[in-house]
Amino acid sequence: MNRNYNFLPIALPFYLMLFLILILLLPVLFFIYAGSIVAVFARLGLSPAVGYSLFWLTLFGSMINIPIKQIESKKPIYQEKEVYFYGMRYVVPTVQKQKTVIAVNVGGAVIPVLLSIYELVRLVVMGRFYLFFASLLAVAIVAAVCHHFAKPVKGLGIAIPTFIPPLVTAAVALILAFHSPTIVAYVGGTLGTLIGADLMNLNRITDLGAPVASIGGAGTFDGIFLTGVLAVLLV
Repeated sequence: MNRNYNFLPIALPFYLMLFLILILLLPVLFFIYAGSIVAVFARLGLSPAVGYSLFWLTLFGSMINIPIKQIESKKPIYQEKEVYFYGMRYVVPTVQKQKTVIAVNVGGAVIPVLLSIYELVRLVVMGRFYLFFASLLAVAIVAAVCHHFAKPVKGLGIAIPTFIPPLVTAAVALILAFHSPTIVAYVGGTLGTLIGADLMNLNRITDLGAPVASIGGAGTFDGIFLTGVLAVLLV
């Protein structure tokens, strides 16, 4: 009796059609994503031209990591070293100390932080001091929440559940500045995630055994960038 229970529940041509539809939809999904980010920048008071420029700068900046420091991991790594002697190849195990490079991603950290600082300065210039201090308070609250939920993942870095920071940020912004929560949401989400999830966990990096720890390393898909964007969309 044939007991092969592995089979496709739907005919193969249907799967191929779904794959083709997905490929065709990718450009549409990209423009929807880009449009959402530009809409967030518009709500922050930036013109469409500046918004699109920032989006492309962020997208291409995602490929750039600026090394700022190199630290030595507490855990050694084992590697195999090949030694040749009279035509014979010998494999010799060696122990080396792992070095971790701490870097800052341009698209995922530098640009969002600069935009947050710009918004804070603009609030001071416009005399909107309540929103300025509300933003700083939001940064502190979001940082505390992010620090609580952030967990070190060996070989990867510091991870945090995706939707917790934007949901908390949006709630905090609506409580602190119900009538004008946009800037509070963006600044609180961006700087709060940076401080709470990344900066406050730098001391844990030596235990991860990761060759590179990039702050904002996922670029436009990183928690620092996405928290500010999603928080603004939620408010």
